[in-house]
Amino acid sequence: MELSSPVFPFTAIVGQEQMKQALVLSLINPDIGGVLIRGERGTGKSTAVRALASLLPPISVVSDCSYRCDPTDTSLLCHECLQRHRQGETLPSVQEPMRVVDLPLGATEEMVLGTLNIEQAVRQGEKSFEPGLLARSHRGFLYVDEVNLLPDHLVDIFLDAAAMGVNVVEREGISYSHPSKFILVGTMNPDEGELRPQLQDRFALCAAVQGIQDEKARGQVVTRRLAFEESPREFAQQWSEKERALANHILEAKERVASVVLPDKQIAFITRLAALAGTDGHRADIAMAKAAKAMAAYAGRNGVTQQEVVAAARLVLPHRLRQDPAEEISPLAKIEQVLEKVKEIDEATPEEAAEKTEIKKN
Repeated sequence: MELSSPVFPFTAIVGQEQMKQALVLSLINPDIGGVLIRGERGTGKSTAVRALASLLPPISVVSDCSYRCDPTDTSLLCHECLQRHRQGETLPSVQEPMRVVDLPLGATEEMVLGTLNIEQAVRQGEKSFEPGLLARSHRGFLYVDEVNLLPDHLVDIFLDAAAMGVNVVEREGISYSHPSKFILVGTMNPDEGELRPQLQDRFALCAAVQGIQDEKARGQVVTRRLAFEESPREFAQQWSEKERALANHILEAKERVASVVLPDKQIAFITRLAALAGTDGHRADIAMAKAAKAMAAYAGRNGVTQQEVVAAARLVLPHRLRQDPAEEISPLAKIEQVLEKVKEIDEATPEEAAEKTEIKKN
């Protein structure tokens, strides 16, 4: 039996709190949407994703299914498993760890979507499908490094699949679909080129990472990494108690999040924030609402407060701002200005509020 090598513990990662928060929220409620991590190389982005996936307990999958269907969820079965279920067969199950699938920089459309055997479909009337990366990532993570360097049409493909939870492949009038629900994490270094605003907007959360400047903290990064490389299992064991505590905390929040109440007052605060930030459409409002509920669940609250909405805004709004190249102010600083303005409106009289809520177009 092949033994898996331990991954670097999530709780041992030094700093990068915003990135860790965004990833934890995506586990509490995967329906929030994808996570975009912006920042320089060597800041622990891929380490954090793999460490987070290993936190959760193994999932139950149909043992002989290419899509790792959940045998207990008949609403989201692939065609083959659904047919077997309808015929009265008990689907065999096995426990497997949550999977992290890497999308390589040189990936082709067929590698991502999968391929249909057109010749077999025409000659024998049977659909033969070779699963791609979207099939492998079902019920796990799809990790896309340097997402800004991929062709836009390829980014569109996995963003569409992430939004719909289904991958549809069409070739020469023949189509095939399969479930494809995954947590999407994209990383990018802005110095190497930006991602189109339309594509950035489709990532629900965005976290900024950068190299740690504090001398003591940098020393911790070095010390922990060397200790892990010298003895991975011993190092993982030292952090096992904190890992279990975090895993239990996340699982409890996952169970609680659906029952968290989002009061009308906080919905109004969310929509005002999104409007004053000048965001397009309503994706930002919805992402803020879902992220705020996940934060409240993690904090053990039954209802969302302004505290959660403000924290969610810092993850949801910065990458959606229309940035003027001539502006020297950072997106995060602009969000803080918007937050202060909205708080002023909430404390103002109705007449003062009406005057303050005029959105500036510049």
